[in-house]
Amino acid sequence: MIMPIASATELTRLKGVGPKMAERFARLGIDSVEQLLFHLPLRYEDRTRVTPLGALRAGMHAVIQGEVQLSEIKFARRRMLLVRLSDRTGFITLRFFHFNARQQENLARGNRVRAYGEVRRGSGGLEMVHPEFSVIETDAAPVAETGLTPVYPTTEGLHQLTLRNALQQALALLRTDRLSLPELLPAGLLAADELPDLKQALLFVHQPPPETDLDELLEARHPVMQRLILEDLLAHVLSLRQLRQRSRTHQARPLSIRSELGDRFLRALPFALTAAQQRVVAEIETDLGQAVPMQRLVQGDVGSGKTVVAALAALAAVASGCQAAIMAPTEILAEQHYHNFAAWLAPLGIEVAWLSGKAKQGERRAAGEALASGQAAVAVGTHALFQEAIQFRDLALVIIDEQHRFGVHQRLALREKGRRDDDVLPHQLIMTATPIPRTLSMAVYADLDCSVIDELPPGRQPVETVVLPDSRRDDVVERVHRACQQGNQVYWVCTLIEESEALQCQAAEETARLLQAALPDVRVGLVHGRLKAPDKEAIMARFKAGELDLLVATTVIEVGVDVPNAGLMIIENAERLGLAQLHQLRGRVGRGGQASVCVLMYHGALSANARERLAVMRNSNDGFEIARKDMELRGPGEVLGTRQTGLLQLKIADLQRDEALMPKVVSLSDQLLKQYPGAVQPLIQRWVGQAVRYGSV
Repeated sequence: MIMPIASATELTRLKGVGPKMAERFARLGIDSVEQLLFHLPLRYEDRTRVTPLGALRAGMHAVIQGEVQLSEIKFARRRMLLVRLSDRTGFITLRFFHFNARQQENLARGNRVRAYGEVRRGSGGLEMVHPEFSVIETDAAPVAETGLTPVYPTTEGLHQLTLRNALQQALALLRTDRLSLPELLPAGLLAADELPDLKQALLFVHQPPPETDLDELLEARHPVMQRLILEDLLAHVLSLRQLRQRSRTHQARPLSIRSELGDRFLRALPFALTAAQQRVVAEIETDLGQAVPMQRLVQGDVGSGKTVVAALAALAAVASGCQAAIMAPTEILAEQHYHNFAAWLAPLGIEVAWLSGKAKQGERRAAGEALASGQAAVAVGTHALFQEAIQFRDLALVIIDEQHRFGVHQRLALREKGRRDDDVLPHQLIMTATPIPRTLSMAVYADLDCSVIDELPPGRQPVETVVLPDSRRDDVVERVHRACQQGNQVYWVCTLIEESEALQCQAAEETARLLQAALPDVRVGLVHGRLKAPDKEAIMARFKAGELDLLVATTVIEVGVDVPNAGLMIIENAERLGLAQLHQLRGRVGRGGQASVCVLMYHGALSANARERLAVMRNSNDGFEIARKDMELRGPGEVLGTRQTGLLQLKIADLQRDEALMPKVVSLSDQLLKQYPGAVQPLIQRWVGQAVRYGSV
C-alpha cells in the first residue's frame, strides 16, 4: 500500500529543487509541494503541432523542427550565437545572446532540433530569439506535445522549464495519491453546481488536453476554473470575516449618539438630515452602543453629507467624556474637515485640535498637549495624528476618511493610540466618497459593516456635462464670461500636464493670466498646491464669500470645497483624468439650487478609452454607476488603489470578471463558518497563507 506523503511536503523532495532553487520558489510564496500545486498557469501555448518553416509568419508563436545547417558565434554590438535551421520548406535563424558550451554543442551542425518561440522579422529573414529548444532523434514524430503547455508566473532565476519539471513531479504525486490534498468544500455544493473535485480541477488546469477550449479556460468559464476561483474568493472572504470575528473579542466603551450635545448640534444645522443620513446614523448608533469595537464603512457620493454623520458620531464620544480623532489623507481634505468641525463644535464649547505635517513645531506641540490633557476633545489631521509624540487622554472613536489611501499600519497606529491597559479599543468609522460596486465591496470589505448614504440633499440638481475639444476654447471663455455676468461663480481646473508639480502650477498661473487678460471685468483668483496654506485659505475664503467670480485651480479642489453659488466648472485636459477624479471634481458644482454645468475640454484626438470615459461622465451623475464603469475600464486595482488591492493576494480570481460569484461566495462563507468551522483555517492557509491582511488585528 502506498502511504500518502505528509502535508507541507518540502520542495527539496522534488528532483532538481535544491536549497538555492527552493529560495527562488519562496520568492513566489511557494514553500511546499502543496503550495506549488496552487501556482496556476497564466496562459497556455499550443505546442501539439509542428509548423513547417515555410509556413511561418512574423508574430506567430510556433513549434518548429529542422536540421542545423550553420552554427556560429558572431561579435557585433554583443556576442551572440546564430543557428540556421532548415527543413524542406524553408529556413529560420535562432539567435542566442546568453549561452553555454553545452547549449552550443547541442546546436552543432547536423543535429536535429525542435524549438518553440515567437517568430520575428530580422535583418536576414525570419528568426527566433532565445527559443526553448531540445535535440531530437532523426526519426522523431512530428508531434511536439500531447497536451497544451502551461506558462507560469515566475521570478528571476526560475525558468519555465524548471517550474514545469517541478510541477510534473508534484502532479504525479497527486495523481498516484502519494500526496494528499483534502477536499474542503461541502460535497453537496460541488454536486449541485456540477463542479469537479479539487484533485480533478488541479490535474486538468495544469495539464489540459489538446481538445480543451482555450478561450473558455483562459476566460475562466470552464468548470475547473470556476471550481478553483470559488475556493480562492471564499478563502479571502473567510480570512476577512475571521479578522472581523477576532476583532469582536476585544472590548470597546459603549457610546450613545442620543445626547444633549447631539440634539443641540442638529438644532443648529441650517438643514434637516436626509432619510439616508438618518438611516446611517441609526446604524452607527447601534454599533456604538455595543461593548465591542465598531468597524463600519460609510460610502456616500460627492455631497451626500458624510461629514455631518461623522460629526454626530464624534459628539457621541465627547458626550461620554472621551475623545474622537478624524484622519484624512491630504492636507486640503483635512483642512476642510477641521474648518467644518471647528465651526460646528466651537458653539457647543468643544475644542478641536489641528495636526498636520505642515504645521509649525510650536503648533503641533500645543495641539499635542491639548489632546494629552483632554482639553481638546476632537482632533483633526493627516498622518501626523499617529506620530509617536501625539498622545490622547482617552480616545474612544477613530474616523478615517478615504481609508484606501492609507496603509494598513497607519490605520492601526492611530487605533493603537486609543488602546487602554484593560485592552479596550476605540470604535472605528471609515468613510469614502469613492463609491464601490456592491460585489467588489463584498470581497474587499468583508471585515466591515457597510452603510450607504444613497440620497443627495433636497434641491441638489444633476450637473449637465458637456464634452468639447480645446479648439473651441474661445467659446468656452465666452460662456464663462456670461456666467459671471449673471452672478454665477466659475471654477477653471488645470489638470496635471507634466509630472512636476512646479510645472503644473506654472500652467495654472499662465491660465489665470490669460483669462484675466481676456476677461478684464471678471475677478480672477488662483489656487494651487505650492501656495502657502494661509494664502490658499484666504483665496478660498474670498471665493466662498463671493468676492471672486472665477477661480483658476489645480486639482487641489477635488475635495473639500463647498461653494453653493458655483454653477459652472471647466476642466482642461479632461482626457488625462480617471472617472473617479472627474466625478469628484464635478461634485464641486451643483451644490446650490441652480442648474449647473461641467465642461470637459480635451486636447487632440481621443483614444477609445478616453472617449468612453468622457461619454460615461456626459451620460451619468450616479457615483455608483460611474464607479462600476471605472472598475470595468481600469480594473479594481486602480479604483481601490494599490495599497488596498495589493493586500488582497488573490491567486486566480479577478474581482471584476468573477463578480457574479460573490453572492454565492458570501452565502457559502456563512455556511462554512456555521456548519464546517474546521474547514475555515485550512482554506485560508491554502490560498492566503501567512500574508498580512488588511485590517489585521
